[in-house]
Amino acid sequence: MSTTSLTERYVDEVVRRLPAAQRDDIGEELRTTIADTVEARDPADPQSAERAVLTEMGDPARYAARYTGRPLALIGPDHYPAYIRLLVLLLSSVLPVIATVSVLVELADSGDVGAAVGEGVTTVLTLGAQMIAVLTIAFALADRLRNRDGAPARTTAWTLADLPEPRKKGKVGIMDALGAAWYALLISLTVWQHVAKPYGADGNGGGKAVEVLDPALWSGWIWPVLLGLAAMLALSAARITVRGWTVRLAVLNAVTQAVFALPFAWILQHRMLFNPEFLKTAATDALTQQVYSGLAVIVLVLGVSAAVTGFRSARR
Repeated sequence: MSTTSLTERYVDEVVRRLPAAQRDDIGEELRTTIADTVEARDPADPQSAERAVLTEMGDPARYAARYTGRPLALIGPDHYPAYIRLLVLLLSSVLPVIATVSVLVELADSGDVGAAVGEGVTTVLTLGAQMIAVLTIAFALADRLRNRDGAPARTTAWTLADLPEPRKKGKVGIMDALGAAWYALLISLTVWQHVAKPYGADGNGGGKAVEVLDPALWSGWIWPVLLGLAAMLALSAARITVRGWTVRLAVLNAVTQAVFALPFAWILQHRMLFNPEFLKTAATDALTQQVYSGLAVIVLVLGVSAAVTGFRSARR
């Protein structure tokens, strides 16, 4: 059985939203169904018949949802598989590592096994909840961002013009998944250290618990940094869905890099990143003004580089 490029593009859009174990069987089933329907419809003009059949089948995202049975709700079928994979990655690998580290730090700080276990449980519950919340919000935003970036709106009729061109499979999604996991981790750790105050000010567990980052940041400067990280997370989720860059995503990425890099570089330049009480007991004499200034420059260079890379990738 031979299939045309149009049919292959439609089948690809359907099966990429399905569990890996079902893709081959359902893909072959769809190709056979489309070919048989086209032949029965108008053997004399198969191209027109094919377009009519595919149009009647409708949006591939909705067609795939028939097989999965998942509701098209807060996170639609475009993003749901990537959302689940990333959530499992964070909760099954990143969260246990952080919880283990917090237990070891508390044990070394206080020597109390019960307190260390309690710290581990608290970390799992609080940080796990933050990861779930941040990731859910990011993917919900990415789902709506994709609709604005050329995907058919759910309230309008789908046509063949909405069918994307064939795309390269593989590595882009993996790198973006790792990037999204990293951004989610940074957001969660920033909030966690503010709430949990994980460090003993006297270094022996007897002093008051303090934050690692300067508490004064929460009066203003930390918010654009967190906003930038959240936007990077949402953009990574969007790129997982579209498997690459678009011009709109590149523009949003440039804005996001500016929102994050400029205030973060300002924080570094003015030596406002770390809590002074933490620095008193952390033996950080090496953090001179030159070191802070160098880090600020690196942040700005990386931000510009990421913005340029996005535009270059979008034009390929």
